[in-house]
Amino acid sequence: MLERKLRKDRTEVTFILPVDTPPGPVSVVGDFNDWQPGVHTLARRKDGKRAVTVELPSKSTHSFRYLAAGDYWFNDESAGDQDGPNSRLHT
Repeated sequence: MLERKLRKDRTEVTFILPVDTPPGPVSVVGDFNDWQPGVHTLARRKDGKRAVTVELPSKSTHSFRYLAAGDYWFNDESAGDQDGPNSRLHT
């Protein structure tokens, strides 16, 4: 799930996953962090879900995927758009 908050010239995008699905640590990786795992690792929230917020330029498009333990890559179905094998997000 993706949540967006518009700021002055940026958009805060929060990437949210359910409790322990998939199990273990999960990172969001994409063109905004040079596809580097571990830069944006989702942390557990009070409600048990895991999330991380990334600031991105407004009115831009970014490709991303999630990377879980065991080299398990997966997409965000709520992104609503695909870029080849990746999810695509519009700010």
